[in-house]
Amino acid sequence: MKAPRADQLKIFLKGMAMGAADVVPGVSGGTIAFITGIYNQLVASLKCFNVEFVRLVLRLDIKQALRHVDAPFLVPLGCGIALSFLSLAKLIQYLLHHHAVHTWAFFFGLIVASIVMVGSRIGRWRPSTWLSLAAGTVGAYLLVGMMPATTPDTLWFVFLSGVVAICAMILPGISGSYILLILGKYQYMIEALLGRHWLTIVSFGAGCAVGLISFSHVLHWLLNRYGNVTTALLTGLMVGSLRKVWPWKETLRTFVDRHGDIVPLQQLNVLPAAGTELLLAVMSAALGAAAVLLLARSAGAKPQYNG
Repeated sequence: MKAPRADQLKIFLKGMAMGAADVVPGVSGGTIAFITGIYNQLVASLKCFNVEFVRLVLRLDIKQALRHVDAPFLVPLGCGIALSFLSLAKLIQYLLHHHAVHTWAFFFGLIVASIVMVGSRIGRWRPSTWLSLAAGTVGAYLLVGMMPATTPDTLWFVFLSGVVAICAMILPGISGSYILLILGKYQYMIEALLGRHWLTIVSFGAGCAVGLISFSHVLHWLLNRYGNVTTALLTGLMVGSLRKVWPWKETLRTFVDRHGDIVPLQQLNVLPAAGTELLLAVMSAALGAAAVLLLARSAGAKPQYNG
C-alpha cells in the first residue's frame, strides 16, 4: 500500500536528518532514527532483503518485491540520506573547521537528550539491563578513543570499510563516520563524494549494502527477543560516545594529510574556560537538545520495551 505523500515527506526529512548526523564523526544516524520513531521499522525493512526478495526479483515480480521490502518507506528515507550526504557534507565540514566548539556542543546536547529519550523506553530496569548499559558505555568509550590508522585506498578495502561503517551507522551512539575516521577513510570518502568519484562511491555503497543486509537480521532478532536489554545496550553506546563529541579538547598529536593540512590525531578532553564561548556553547547544546525533543514529539509516543 502506498504511503500518503505527507507521510513520505516526513520520512524523507527524517532521512535527511539521519544523513546529516552520519556526516559528523561522533554522531550516529541510528540515534536520529531511534528518536524519530522509525528505528524498528528501518531494521525490519532492511531485514527483508533476503532470499524471498531475490526470488521475487528473479521472477520479475518487481511490484511484489518492492512491497516485500517496504519500498514506500525505504525509498524516501534513502533519498533523504543521500541528499544530505551530497548537499550537507561541505557545510558540516565548514562548521567543524571554523566553528568547532559550537558545532560539537550542538551535537553533545543532541546526544544527551537522545540518551534520555531512548532510555525512557526501557520498561523495567533489571541487573541484566544495567549490565548491558554498562557494557555499551564502556565499549563505545574505548572505541571512540582509538586513533586513526593508515590504510590502503584500494577498492577492496573501501568495500570492507563500507561493510563495517554501515553497521555502526544504524547503531545509536556509534558513528559510522568515526569508524571511517579510525579506518583512515573518512576524508577519503568525503573527497570521493564531493569529487563524484563514482567507482569509489559504488564500491563503498556495495559494502554498505552487504553490511546492512547481514547486520539487520541480527539486530532485528535482538530487538524482538531481548528488546529491553538491547535498548539498554544502545543507550550505553550513546553514553560512551559523548567522549568523542565533548566540545573542548587539547590536541596532543597531529598528522599532515594528503593535502598538507594539519589534522588532530590524538586529543584530550578538557574543561572549558568561563566566557562568551562557553555561553554560546551552552546555548548550542540547548538547541541540540530542543531539536531532539521536537523530533520525538513529532514522532509521537513510543511503546516501552519489557522483554
